[in-house]
Amino acid sequence: MQTIDFDLDGEFVELNQLLKLAGIATSGGEGKQIVASGAVRVDGAPELRKTAKIRGGQTVELDGIRIRVK
Repeated sequence: MQTIDFDLDGEFVELNQLLKLAGIATSGGEGKQIVASGAVRVDGAPELRKTAKIRGGQTVELDGIRIRVK
């Protein structure tokens, strides 16, 4: 599994924007589509909220990619 470490710049980042900033999605809209497809898990649980607030210490996984938010 590929791991990406993402350094959080504020209190949180919205899930669809995290996918864009980490290079998984080419735009926030594509990030929303990926989340809506049910392919994303946050801390091991499925996440369908496109604008879920992701905070430091959480892990996002999809399609063999793990994003660790710091």
